[in-house]
Amino acid sequence: MEKKQNSRVRGQRLLKSMIQRLEQQGRLGQEKNYIQHGSTTVFAHSVRVASLSLKLAKRLRLQVDNKALLRGALLHDYFLYDWHEKDRSHRLHGLFHAKTALRNAKKDFHLNKLEENIIARHMFPLNPIFPRYKEAWIVCLADKYCAAEEIIRPFLSGRRLRNLLKYLHV
Repeated sequence: MEKKQNSRVRGQRLLKSMIQRLEQQGRLGQEKNYIQHGSTTVFAHSVRVASLSLKLAKRLRLQVDNKALLRGALLHDYFLYDWHEKDRSHRLHGLFHAKTALRNAKKDFHLNKLEENIIARHMFPLNPIFPRYKEAWIVCLADKYCAAEEIIRPFLSGRRLRNLLKYLHV
């Protein structure tokens, strides 16, 4: 039990220090100005994806590069614009934001091939090229889970939940 707790604490420390470094060296903090899903900021979403990615890798007992996993997860949505604005360039956000995030991340940071693949392929299957590394698959899955939860969350309380359950005949 103590070993599990130490591992979790080390993971959270690594995540916090990674966030601080990326905010100092680049524009990660700007993500706090943009909404991703529902009322969740892009920054909060990215942190949740990074944390869940670390937990998934541990739970699945996969040997992964934790630093690359976290950096890729934190930068996977580094597109740095409000995709909700009425703008022609945002129309196909789901298809193109991974490429924009990768381009922005490369401007601000030196990325290894693993981190590049995580960022570029996190939108599989919408972008139909498979992630190449297990770390990229983990972030892809964590991203889908977090996005779904963030979109559904407003419906999971009070009257909205009752209405949803009534609609679903549950």
